[in-house]
Amino acid sequence: MNTTHKFKLAILKNEDPFDHQAWIMACEAYQNELDFRVIELTSHNWLEQIREHLPDACLLKPSGRTELYRELYQERVEILVQDLGLTVFPSLDELRIYENKKYFAYWAMARGVPHPPTSIFYDLKAALAFAESAVIPLVGKKNIGASGNGVRILKERHALIEYVKHAFGPGIVSRTGPKLEKGRILARIWNKLTHPHELANKLRAYQAIAADRQKGFIILQDFVPHEYEWRAVRIGDSFFAHKKLKTGDKASGTLLKDYGNPPLELLDFVYDLTETHGFHSVAVDLFEHRSSYLVNEIQCIFGQSDSYQMMVDGRIGRYVRKNGIWVFEEGDFAINACYDLRLEYLLGQLRNRGS
Repeated sequence: MNTTHKFKLAILKNEDPFDHQAWIMACEAYQNELDFRVIELTSHNWLEQIREHLPDACLLKPSGRTELYRELYQERVEILVQDLGLTVFPSLDELRIYENKKYFAYWAMARGVPHPPTSIFYDLKAALAFAESAVIPLVGKKNIGASGNGVRILKERHALIEYVKHAFGPGIVSRTGPKLEKGRILARIWNKLTHPHELANKLRAYQAIAADRQKGFIILQDFVPHEYEWRAVRIGDSFFAHKKLKTGDKASGTLLKDYGNPPLELLDFVYDLTETHGFHSVAVDLFEHRSSYLVNEIQCIFGQSDSYQMMVDGRIGRYVRKNGIWVFEEGDFAINACYDLRLEYLLGQLRNRGS
């Protein structure tokens, strides 16, 4: 008789019917150790489903499309953590700064995290006064939007003023639709045409993003000149880093990368940042600035266009910190968009908690 204890996990699905598939793939590899269930966090009886399953931990896949579903997801996870005492991964603190640029700016200022100076206005008169005298260029950002969506470089005074008026008038929307600059456009179109359910879902996503209009406040960030942006990743005790290269004025969303050996000072910075705030599932995007780093964004869930996150001297792998020394380990640690690595770390935490 097999009496092996199985951990009970709940995959908290968002409004996208396919967005949680990587979590399912990761869990299926541990079927002998897991009893997992997919729970639709957007459904009316989400709490009853959670109580029925009584999970040891919940696996998060927060919405990154619209403010409506992003807020819904966070509100319900807050109930699970703060009122029911459940464990979630990534953590609630990591979720709060995910795709929430104004909250991240407040958080970074309060925590003393170096970041590009950011001004947030809920008053048109104050925003216009700022626009009349601010040093340009500035970066206008929509509160939610990955891969550079909703980001606009404002290089001229009149463009900045019009942007402010638009934010307090008809509102700001993110660019939507396929991005031709990402390349492989024919292959991407063919993939969607041969998978009609995915195509329909993608079209629904475009429609939702186009309808998600931001009104009544504005986010303006100082422009930091850069030729690239560092993408540093921490999953558990694994660290990765590569450069995101710029196309036009932005490095986010271009999918152009430069793989090489990252400076150890960068790894030290990310290690200290994540240790201080207890982050174990994050991508940290950083600018090099005056011999240090400025944190542009921190995301607990992030895209991965290649099957690996780092390559050093032609070898894919990761860095780990052993006795205060960075050690490169060769291996395929970022498969399944790092979800396998996330689950491996979480299971280690659950095993330790039960021992």
